[in-house]
Amino acid sequence: MKNALLIIDVQQGLFDETPAPAEAGAVIERINALAASARASDVPVILIQHEVPGTQLQQGTPGWQLDSRLQAQPGDHRIRKTTPDSFLRTGLDEVLAFSGVEQLVICGYATEFCVDTTTRSAAAHGYAVILAADAHTTQDKPHATAAQIRTHHNATLPEISSFGPVIEALPSEQIRFSS
Repeated sequence: MKNALLIIDVQQGLFDETPAPAEAGAVIERINALAASARASDVPVILIQHEVPGTQLQQGTPGWQLDSRLQAQPGDHRIRKTTPDSFLRTGLDEVLAFSGVEQLVICGYATEFCVDTTTRSAAAHGYAVILAADAHTTQDKPHATAAQIRTHHNATLPEISSFGPVIEALPSEQIRFSS
């Protein structure tokens, strides 16, 4: 099954927050390892950037740029989005279809918003999903810590079967790519 790696919203303005997203450095290291493995297997790496006009995430501003620790490569695809759904009005589905992708590995920021929504949308678009269980993050919230939020999503997203395609949550070290 042909894979693609989606790296969602690993951007300066989101990772420079105080406090930073939980385990930000370790999560970015895991994402970089996944991206290197994907590239070595000739699997598309797709960098997704959120943009909101008039904010730190306005397209082209320093906050909109990818986090400097993320090891992006010139051959990586780039997708701009304006909603938590990386498929909505972005052309992502067309890029994936052109590449013959059937399964997505998803990682990035923020667990309960863009990662969750994109995972659900991917399954609704017919893609099997592997959620990189230790390579997505968020900030602590008043109702739950970032670790609790990540644990919750790693447990609940794979329980969704109504879309048809399987959603799995696996530690990044267990993820293997095939082109």
